[in-house]
Amino acid sequence: MLIDSHCHLEYKGLVEDQQGVLARARAAGVGGFLSISTRQREWNQVIATAEREADVWASVGIHPHEADGHADMREAALLAATEHPRVIAIGETGLDYYYDHSDRETQKALFRRHIAVARTTGLPLIVHTRDAEDDTAAILAEEMERGAYPALIHCFTASAGFARKVLDLGLTISLSGIVTFKNAKDLQAIAAELPEDRLLVETDAPFLAPVPHRGQVCEPSFVADTAGFVAELRGQSPEALAEATTRNFTRLFGKASL
Repeated sequence: MLIDSHCHLEYKGLVEDQQGVLARARAAGVGGFLSISTRQREWNQVIATAEREADVWASVGIHPHEADGHADMREAALLAATEHPRVIAIGETGLDYYYDHSDRETQKALFRRHIAVARTTGLPLIVHTRDAEDDTAAILAEEMERGAYPALIHCFTASAGFARKVLDLGLTISLSGIVTFKNAKDLQAIAAELPEDRLLVETDAPFLAPVPHRGQVCEPSFVADTAGFVAELRGQSPEALAEATTRNFTRLFGKASL
């Protein structure tokens, strides 16, 4: 069994045929889905899907692109949302300097508030980082010194040096379909060497469809293609990688019940 550890089931491209999307994924061997929120107004919808579908869980958080629109959001709002039994994660949150859709200082402040909630609740923090390695690593390390918290880097595309830093902090790394791209040689080298107990797979659906689905709307079923590619990189069978990543998911997201 595989788990898609990061998808957006409420986004355009999936939500119009959500039942079909889930059915196709289940038929492909996907037995669990973590549906990610990026704005506060999405939380109720993401949670409602998780209430309806026994193999879907929800996260609550604010994407760095949306930080300016949530600059005044306090930790209390996140804490209240985490009380729901189907909410098993905080995020996605983090820093994105590639697009700079939100002020960088606002992104940092909101990132730290998410970390504080992860520390308080023990729920894993889902980190998005793009063109912001140094600041992301510094904030993660500073906050870890203030008190430990579980976290993962989703859709990992950063450097080997950044991978070492976050692994040293105890974080998990999740690989998306980007690892299958022909120009992702550096990422493939990193993926081949990641510790087996710190590895997850995801789609980030409806984005980043892996080979051989490039150009299509990405669906959670495609996590099987990413997992198969990563297994070959690592010299593992697809079954062994599925078992390891599912085990890692259940250990990290302890609130989920499979």
